[in-house]
Amino acid sequence: MADLETLASPDVLERARKIKVFLMDVDGTITDGGVCLIGATDAAGAATVTEMKVFNAQDGQGLSLANTMGIRTGFITGRKSPAVQQRAKENKVTYVYLGQAKKTDAFEEILEHAGVREDEVAYMGDDLPDIPLAQRAGLAICVADGAPELKAVCQYVTRRAAGHGSAREVVELILKAQGRWEEAVPKALA
Repeated sequence: MADLETLASPDVLERARKIKVFLMDVDGTITDGGVCLIGATDAAGAATVTEMKVFNAQDGQGLSLANTMGIRTGFITGRKSPAVQQRAKENKVTYVYLGQAKKTDAFEEILEHAGVREDEVAYMGDDLPDIPLAQRAGLAICVADGAPELKAVCQYVTRRAAGHGSAREVVELILKAQGRWEEAVPKALA
């Protein structure tokens, strides 16, 4: 990643220094936004549908490293998905809210449970339903290929596209702004 000063404005760096919780949407942020539905027929002839998602390994490393460094992470997504539940478990994601038509309720519950203020929360999204959380978060982030309306209310737009390391980019930004990146690197686990 580039030098910290070329990465983000002084305002973004100041906001990132305060972050204790990093929340994000899933589809279109840590996935490329594609939803792959696989149809099949079971032995009795009944139709079944399985959902498949593709996650980026660098995002996984970033989320795991955030956890190692004491930054709690969370997913707030409108879809219900066993794949997201599994990925959250693998990456030790603290807060997992699936099937959230209105994301603000989950956001408020996380604030209370984590014992943090809004300015201590980063939120990354990609589309219109993410605007209310972006407007409340201390550091609002939109992925590079996100909706222009969301970009307009965010302080930071990732250089990486959705599903291609955008969460890792944000974790690195936060840890560098906090002066903890060099401490974090040797703690990265395979």
